[in-house]
Amino acid sequence: MDWGFIFERTFSTMIGPEVVIYALAALGLNIHFGYTGLLNFGHVAFMASGAYGLGVSVYYFHWNFWIGLGMAMVYSVVLALILGIPTLRLRADYLGLVTIAASETIRITVRSRVMKPITGGAEGISEFSKPFYDLSPFELGKFYNFGPFRYLGRDLWVLVVGWTILILLTLMVQQVMRAPWGRALRAIREDEDAARSLGKNAYSFKIQSLLFGGAIGAVAGVVQVVQKGSIQADGFNPTITFTIWMILIIGGPARPWSPIAGSMIYWSLIIFVENVLRQLSPQTRETLENTIKLSDINIGQMRYIIVGLGLLLLARYRPQGIFGSREEMALDDR
Repeated sequence: MDWGFIFERTFSTMIGPEVVIYALAALGLNIHFGYTGLLNFGHVAFMASGAYGLGVSVYYFHWNFWIGLGMAMVYSVVLALILGIPTLRLRADYLGLVTIAASETIRITVRSRVMKPITGGAEGISEFSKPFYDLSPFELGKFYNFGPFRYLGRDLWVLVVGWTILILLTLMVQQVMRAPWGRALRAIREDEDAARSLGKNAYSFKIQSLLFGGAIGAVAGVVQVVQKGSIQADGFNPTITFTIWMILIIGGPARPWSPIAGSMIYWSLIIFVENVLRQLSPQTRETLENTIKLSDINIGQMRYIIVGLGLLLLARYRPQGIFGSREEMALDDR
């Protein structure tokens, strides 16, 4: 077994594009759930709003790429208002039901044949990110070596910009949550009635939280499609939302840096387990094929099963996450 290769791939993944994208998305969800107690089960809808806000602006309206970035934020704001205004006056799980339905409605709508002239339909949208890569100081087709790590210039530019945005947004969230506005969100999460009795407009604060977290989710969607170079509707399925939830829970809700830690831990475990399974000796592989039908085809599924078992143990013995606290997990769901 080539442990050097396994650890190289694992540590390379730890700072890779997937970690950045999912950490950004989890940062937005952390504002919704961790700090405000909003059950958003359709966070991928905000990622899609950012992606299609950019893509449709460039593909259909033929606007400048940078105007498209602004429209990505506008789309996320509009979506947050549509979802939040009718539901956030209610309690418990109504927002969760609406958001998961909205995320699937958006995905099915944008991939439909009727929407093909605007959204590209099932084929999606491409050739919209050239202005972003034109700013790159790296040669896009050249490989750059950093010790044992090797990155294509195109991916390296995405990593530099993505990590810069992620760290700046995390620092901003950290400062905002220490301010009176952030403390009001925590008060609403813990006991909305008590917050109201102190003169806080809980409905207004929850709308603001949905807008703020949704905008960060839209940023994650933009980074994702710019890195891929295309927008595909099926890339915004419900599985993405629940992966983001896992990442947030691993790190621990209501901690500003936990989305980054959770994303790094989750993706490094996925890659580590996959490469260990692929590096098993022929005798061990043959034994596993005969007992649990493990083959090259289903290693991708097996890695999620193994990591999932670890998450079950985490949920049993530390439900607040690695860096969280039980107090931060308390929600008033009356």
